[in-house]
Amino acid sequence: MAKQEPSPFAVNAWVDENDMILGQLKTDEKSNEITAIPELLQMLFLKGSIVTIDAMGTQKKIVEKIIEKKGDYVLALKGNHQIFSDKVKEYFENAMKSDFEGIDVSRKITLEKGHGRNEKREYFQTNDIGWFEEKHLWSKLTSIGMVRRTITTKEKTTVEVSYYISSVAAPKEGKCELFAKAVRKHWGIESCHWILDVVFREDDSRVRKNNGASNLSGLKKIALNVLKAEKVTKKKTSLKMKRYMARLNADFLSEILEGMNSDR
Repeated sequence: MAKQEPSPFAVNAWVDENDMILGQLKTDEKSNEITAIPELLQMLFLKGSIVTIDAMGTQKKIVEKIIEKKGDYVLALKGNHQIFSDKVKEYFENAMKSDFEGIDVSRKITLEKGHGRNEKREYFQTNDIGWFEEKHLWSKLTSIGMVRRTITTKEKTTVEVSYYISSVAAPKEGKCELFAKAVRKHWGIESCHWILDVVFREDDSRVRKNNGASNLSGLKKIALNVLKAEKVTKKKTSLKMKRYMARLNADFLSEILEGMNSDR
């Protein structure tokens, strides 16, 4: 039996405002993502951007690299920093009991309905972090945040609570719009992964040799970016159909590529 080489992993940089993948970096193992993320960040222009990463990426060196590149961050706190996470959780639980009496906190509430469920999101952000003794170890740590999601269906109601650290200051007046947007938009990359799997069958690929998997993955993401930016079709058309049309019709493919050049 031929030996099957392990499938490489890729760390991707997703730009929500442009709805596209801007870069990727291959890693040989899932555990190497922590060391790969700073390398990928080094390749990007981050000034004026807010970076969000899964909780695994909440690391001091990664935070330092984001600030070094003149970006900001909103990062989730979970078990990988258990003591810090527990302290933030305790802080918000105590503050909630008194409805943040004596604490400057910025809030935002959103309500969404659809697919047989109601979802309420409550965002809380505060700059009150003077109590955290190790705040100086996290570059430009400015605020902490909490998000409480209440999901109601016919069968049950569930509540999920998440905690965050950020270099973005909570506004003294008004709602915590930037914090809420960063948390909400973070999951855009998941829809991209779904498209790569369903439309481009990326998970079914058996290409393993040398840099083949990484190169093919990069080409698929370029193709995805092109299809997402396509403005030739006048009516709403699925990405899967656009890809099929471009494969069969050279003129349609040329129009898509010409459109990309004209937008530059």
